[in-house]
Formats: sequence, structure tokens, C-alpha cells
Amino acid sequence: MKIIPAIDLSGGRVVRLRQGDFAQTRAFDHDAVVLARCYTDAQADWLHVVDLDGARAGRPAQTDLLAKIAATGIRLQAGGGVRSREDVERLRAAGVARVVVGSVAVRTPETFVEWLTTFGTDAICLALDLRRNQNGHWRPAVDAWQADSDVDITDLLDRFVEVGLRHVLTTDIAQDGTGAGPNLALYCELVSRWPQLAWIASGGVRDCRDVDALAATGVAACVAGTALLDGTLALHELAQGAADKPSPLTASSLGEGARIRCRGTVEDLPKHGCAPSCRH
Repeated sequence: MKIIPAIDLSGGRVVRLRQGDFAQTRAFDHDAVVLARCYTDAQADWLHVVDLDGARAGRPAQTDLLAKIAATGIRLQAGGGVRSREDVERLRAAGVARVVVGSVAVRTPETFVEWLTTFGTDAICLALDLRRNQNGHWRPAVDAWQADSDVDITDLLDRFVEVGLRHVLTTDIAQDGTGAGPNLALYCELVSRWPQLAWIASGGVRDCRDVDALAATGVAACVAGTALLDGTLALHELAQGAADKPSPLTASSLGEGARIRCRGTVEDLPKHGCAPSCRH
């Protein structure tokens, strides 16, 4: 299982949000391009970037910065405010290898199907940012997580799988940025139901224990943002990942715990010029 480092951008700055709440923004004193090089030096294959300004505006807003990040040589998976075919084309022209699409897929699935066909299934990633509603059902949020939908994810995913959907980034919004750990039961359920998809788990990763636990659910990759910036997940873990993952978990076995494989400390971060420094 791969670990994909994540950068959220707002006004050209590296930030992190708590549960997608723009009122709970944490800014870091890192240059986004330098940080991308840091992750490249640590042998990360991919970098996940969210254009928060674009997400709020409903159109990509930081494509020039994305192009500079892409020029470091790392493969970019990026999104935020993608609403039209032209938006996809602009991001691709900026060097984004895989464009993340959420709101359009939920609101106008026929448009998302068209993009999958036009750009190819490896060039598009579905973003399913989920909240439980009052009935306990998972429903995708839209518009930078600021609005909820009543779309059934089973119907949505079944439709997209039929046309070749491959990559799905899924976040349990309630876990994101909280330091509470990932929702393992959710990922077990999704992988079990749609094993043909390359699931990317996002939200709640704290350290290598969480990485190993996620690997055991069967997801293809996990996104780590705050954990890397704070140093609770060491940079060398990016290269190591979780290739020697334990046997897959099931929802009923989650209470048994996951094997711990944690080497290295936050002291690795300064060696790459990425010492954590943040302000609230």
C-alpha cells in the first residue's frame, strides 16, 4: 500500500483544515514547492494537492502554483473546484496527472462518465467525501464539504464501475484533521463491496500504526497530510509504505488491533529541510 503525502493550498500557502471547516484552518511555514521536493526526495511517487481556493470558488484558482509543483517531477493528484471539462483540461495542462472530481460526479454523474471516457480512467479520480446522515446512511458532501447531498453511493459507484472507474479517494469527514484515526470499518466495507476499485483512504492518519491498519483493510493507498507535517509519521515511511501488510481485516476483526511496524522518528524531518513549524 502506498502512502501519498497531501498538501492543502490556500492563498498559495500550505494549510490544513479540521473536518473541512474553513474556520478551523491551520497554516504551516512551508513553501509548497520546497515541500513537494522534500516528499520527492523521500521517494514519494505521488502528491495529493487540494486547491482550497478553487474548491470555494467553484473553479481551479491556483493552477500556476500547481504547475510549479508538478515541475519538481512528482506525480500530482489534484482537485478543488473542478466543474467543467475546461477545468480538467487546465489542470492537465498544468501537469496534474490525475484530476480529482467530487461535486460534479455527485450532481451530474453523466458528465463524470463523459470525462472518464474522454480523459481515461487513470486520469480521473472520484472523490467521495462522506458524512453519515441522521438515518446512519453514508452520503457524499459537495461544494468543498459545505453542503450535503442525498445521493446513494451504492447506485453512484455501480454506475461508474460499469464505465471503468478505477480510482476513488474517500474521506470520512468526521475523522479528517481530528487526530482520531481513520475509519477502518468504512474502508473494510467499501473494499469488500467494490474490490475492483483502487481505494485511497483519506482522513485521520496519525502514524505508521494507522498506515498498517489501513493496509490491512485492502485499500490501495492512504493520504497523509497533518501527520507528515507534524512529524508523527516519518518521511522514510513514504518509501517504505506498507508493502509487507498483514492479512486483510474484516469489519468483525477490527477490535483485534493491527501489527505495529514503526521505525524512525520525527528527527528525520529536519534532515530533509522540512522541520514542522506551524501556527494556528
